[in-house]
Amino acid sequence: MAWKEVLAEPGSKVIMLGNVAIARGALEYGVSYASAYPGTPSTEITEALSYAARMLGAPYVEWSSNEKVALEGAIGAALTGIPAMASMKHVGVNVAADPLFSVGYMGVPGALVVVSADDPGMWSSQNEQDNRWYGVHAYIPVVEPAGAQEAKEAIIEAFKLSEKWEHPVIFRSTTRIGHTRVPVEVGEINMEGIRRRGKFKKNIDRYTLVPAHARKLREELVDKWEKISEHLSEHPLNWVEGDGDVLVVGVGLGYRYAKEAVKRLGLEGEVKILKISTPVPLPKKLLLKHAERASKILFVEEGDPVVETLSKSLFYDEGLHVRVYGKERGPIKRTGELNLANVTEALARVVGLDYARPPAAKVEISLPPRPPVLCAGCPYRAVFYALRRAAGKARVRPVYNGDIGCYSLGVNPPFQMQDTIVEMGGSIGLANGISHVVDGDQVPIAIIGDSTFFHAGLPGLANAVYNRSPMLIVVLDNRTTAMTGHQPHPGVGVTASGQPGVELDIAQAARGLGVDYVKVIDAFNIKEGEKEFYEALRYVKEKRRPALVVARGACILLAIANARRQGVKYTVYRVNLDKCTACGLCYRAFNCPAIYAGDDGKARIDPILCTGCGECAQICPFDAFEPVDEVSEEWLKIMRTAKPI
Repeated sequence: MAWKEVLAEPGSKVIMLGNVAIARGALEYGVSYASAYPGTPSTEITEALSYAARMLGAPYVEWSSNEKVALEGAIGAALTGIPAMASMKHVGVNVAADPLFSVGYMGVPGALVVVSADDPGMWSSQNEQDNRWYGVHAYIPVVEPAGAQEAKEAIIEAFKLSEKWEHPVIFRSTTRIGHTRVPVEVGEINMEGIRRRGKFKKNIDRYTLVPAHARKLREELVDKWEKISEHLSEHPLNWVEGDGDVLVVGVGLGYRYAKEAVKRLGLEGEVKILKISTPVPLPKKLLLKHAERASKILFVEEGDPVVETLSKSLFYDEGLHVRVYGKERGPIKRTGELNLANVTEALARVVGLDYARPPAAKVEISLPPRPPVLCAGCPYRAVFYALRRAAGKARVRPVYNGDIGCYSLGVNPPFQMQDTIVEMGGSIGLANGISHVVDGDQVPIAIIGDSTFFHAGLPGLANAVYNRSPMLIVVLDNRTTAMTGHQPHPGVGVTASGQPGVELDIAQAARGLGVDYVKVIDAFNIKEGEKEFYEALRYVKEKRRPALVVARGACILLAIANARRQGVKYTVYRVNLDKCTACGLCYRAFNCPAIYAGDDGKARIDPILCTGCGECAQICPFDAFEPVDEVSEEWLKIMRTAKPI
């Protein structure tokens, strides 16, 4: 998707996604290097920067193979004196944690900002995680905007803070910030900055973290930390408004909820609001100045009670006795997202007001249930179907170890072929452990996507070969990082800026790591898939070694987009009702969302949903499915080879 608004004319006010506003702010500061691994809710930051790089020829932007590599690259760039940024979702910071902690000791001569897009409420994530704790643990300051409106200026302030102290800064966004559209007034893009080239200057004492050097740097780091705290007490992103002996500390997005709650309760001028957008390290002087005059303090922050907890420690050290409210003991919930109703109720309790939450609007519309399913024409559906049949024929009891991607939907009926889902690359890792401790008729099957394979699957695969783990690895190669919006990866051969890159071959990589049994199949060919999966499972049972099958077939949405660009049409399918016996195999066991049962139980196809994949024609034992028009060979090729453009 093109994000043209990121290049809006200076001085104009345009509607922007919060993530695009972050990208624009980085360009206005003059970011020269931007790296990332796609992950909701962070993806659009780098997509917008990628679009800018294509149009302007700068800055350098890349989709890295994983978050650790992205951060290492950004650190390397910052060590040459240029501004760099690495963006990722909150769980990606776990992957990048190793270099993150070390760069806190080293510092950088150029600005370095690490964007962590947290996901309170787990809208698209496997956990709720507040990455401000990383700032506390790694001695890295955290900047947290008070909403999408402030995101552009806040990212600029994050770069300035990093530049001033020659120290990395974490920029903490959340789903509501990144995925809200707001009017943003834009300034000049720093063209000279984004085209800047760096020069590495040796500093062995600082950049080589052997113990003798790291011990000295640790002392400097702790001293610098206190100075940064003093500096943040006067930072322009923090301010106070209103008056009264009740203090509401609104942290980041919590400030917006606090301000609206005060307004809703009619407490303007009676309650003091302290806005904090630099939560780590605590702006101690600023906080103490206003806490000393308060009888009660309510902390409103998205995620964990980070500022609340740190503040209690500060109050204790300073001998300050004040009643503190927030998330640790209530009245604000510790789980899920903040919302205005809960914050208003909490504030009313603190100030002693009777407050009845307005009744929710009643909507009498009864909507049909829409459980999440794989798209019509998704190659994963055919693979799941073939794999399940093969496991039955091979007489094994499979343990399906899933991973992070669209194929996570395989956890739902009718397939239910994801027994574990933990983290990126976890499918192979968990299968390794299971393979050595279960009976021979139980065979672990690791199901992993192509982008995830390059992200975190290679170390697990090397371990499986080294330890001769009897397991089947199925790599679902749909030619893109589909779940986050069709970004390229090392197996695609297209870079973030749309330039040709080296296309790494998954099967070749597996053979290079020592896997003896490697097969590549057509993901859309169900009979071939069933045969090859059967043979692979027999190999695992008999040889007690790992086998790997690459199921290759493009994401159907990507294929359709490619076909439209090339002017290639696909034909939909229909049901020959004379042949259909109403067995329900297609809409129950195969569960294609384009197929439904008529009143007579016979199958019908919704031509609007049908993508022309032809999978239904393969599974029907009565040949009841047929194409409406002649099937195009060009379309069949695109289905198997489409890639991001």
